[in-house]
Amino acid sequence: MQLWPAIDILGGRCVRLRQGDYASETEYGDPLEVASRYLEAGAKRLHVVDLDAARSGEAANAGTVVRIARRTGLPVQAGGGVRSLEAAAALLEGGVARVVVGTAALSDEGLLEAMLLRWPGRVVVGLDYRSARSAEGVVRREVAVRGWQEASGILLEEALERLAGRELAGIVVTDIARDGTGAGPDLAEYADVLGRSDRPLIASGGVSSAGDIARLARLEAAGRRLAGVVVGKALLAGSLTVAEAEQAALGLTN
Repeated sequence: MQLWPAIDILGGRCVRLRQGDYASETEYGDPLEVASRYLEAGAKRLHVVDLDAARSGEAANAGTVVRIARRTGLPVQAGGGVRSLEAAAALLEGGVARVVVGTAALSDEGLLEAMLLRWPGRVVVGLDYRSARSAEGVVRREVAVRGWQEASGILLEEALERLAGRELAGIVVTDIARDGTGAGPDLAEYADVLGRSDRPLIASGGVSSAGDIARLARLEAAGRRLAGVVVGKALLAGSLTVAEAEQAALGLTN
């Protein structure tokens, strides 16, 4: 399982949001400096999100994202507001390895297909969801769009079905309720997702320890395992080192 240390950029700063709330942020300094620290610590790849663009659709931090890729030389998986071929091209032709498409992947299937044709193996879809339990006890997992600010009306299982068979580099699945909380990943949820999708899946949200990562690395459903894990706050806050996280992702931690 691959480790993807996360760098979220808002207003030019590296931040972490709690449960996708733009009013609840913790700042961690210059994104380029954070990226350099991760490189020095042994990170093999980075997951970078332009939070301004995710909310507005305007690529406010695209230059910073590209500089991170060029300065570190690491494969960078970048997302946030990628809703056109031009936005994807600015990143991919600027040195980013893969783009993450969220809102546009569900609202414009023609655009997604055009991206897949132009950049095969370099397009990832991001599915960020919120869970709600009905009075009857039924859990409804709805995908959120536009920087997690709007409900899409599309259930997570519907979105996974739509993406079946597509030549995607992967799908990042984020549990918004756990993101930035350190509450630990919901293993049952990810097992369910593994059983519903035939694409490489990357788990995101709630990881707080090497043990969390190790449990995700061991998780198996329908004969499949997770392809990767995104870790943000635990690495930024120092409760987990890159070396510890990498070891756990490789299955070398109990």
